[in-house]
Amino acid sequence: MPLWFRQWSNRPRTVQIGDRPFISEGLTQRLWDDIYHFALTIRWPAFFGLAGAIFLAVNAVFGVLYQLGDHAIANQFPRGFAGAFFFSVETLATVGYGDMHPQTVYGHIVATVEIFTGMLSIALVTGLVFARFSRPRAKILFADHPIIRKVHGQRTLMIRAANARQNVIAEASAKLHLLLRESSPEGFRLRRIHDLKLMRDRHPMFMLSWSLMHVIDETSPLHGMSEDDLQTTEATLMLSIEGIDETTSQSMMGRRRWNQREWRWNHRYVDLVHDDEKGIGHIDYNVFHLVEPVDDDNDDIHHF
Repeated sequence: MPLWFRQWSNRPRTVQIGDRPFISEGLTQRLWDDIYHFALTIRWPAFFGLAGAIFLAVNAVFGVLYQLGDHAIANQFPRGFAGAFFFSVETLATVGYGDMHPQTVYGHIVATVEIFTGMLSIALVTGLVFARFSRPRAKILFADHPIIRKVHGQRTLMIRAANARQNVIAEASAKLHLLLRESSPEGFRLRRIHDLKLMRDRHPMFMLSWSLMHVIDETSPLHGMSEDDLQTTEATLMLSIEGIDETTSQSMMGRRRWNQREWRWNHRYVDLVHDDEKGIGHIDYNVFHLVEPVDDDNDDIHHF
């Protein structure tokens, strides 16, 4: 294997963990090692662009093969590679207009191989397109800023979420985790994940909005930590919500991360719901991410 190819396939890549980038080295990144995952995760324009490039390349190869034969194609028009290329397109797609057709044994052999390739290609692309369209995607909104404020006299961490499709996500469940960079008494440095207990971690019918709350009491990993402590430990919140989409009966999952600079101390979310003069309820997602300061009895806003 050429040296330049080994260097290309082992090139470093950047992985984002929270708000901190890490350079990943030593892992081979060969496309054919996980081509199915690659085909499912690239963007639609890139997917169709890549499929079109492969289509043109395959037809170009078969066009050259037809040209290598001695008048392998009857009624070839235009003459030369262009005619062979267009005949390859018709053959690969199994269209067969009838104007051009193989007229030698060599031409029939190449056409047989190309038709077999075309049948497999159509099945493969159809399967990939179906898999991409049928892959469940959650459309869950997460507030830009977690907030810390008092609720019923207790310091509480809150995160607001909403179902942007406004259909029913049945039996939705939420999990909240705190990632901290810690050091053991022996000086061993590690990133440790702490589970944060939610006051309500399940929602029977998640349709509009959901305020997730974690009470910062003596049992909380956040208890006694100051704002400076969160910055020193590079604290990161990780929230995931999962449930069954009632429309498709498929499992849906949404997730979001927040670094410590995105937290807002002694703030509250602007209300989403209000009633008009006719008593009709309105939910305004224009203010979904907005927060405003509150006065929690002059508590120290720099310490939990």
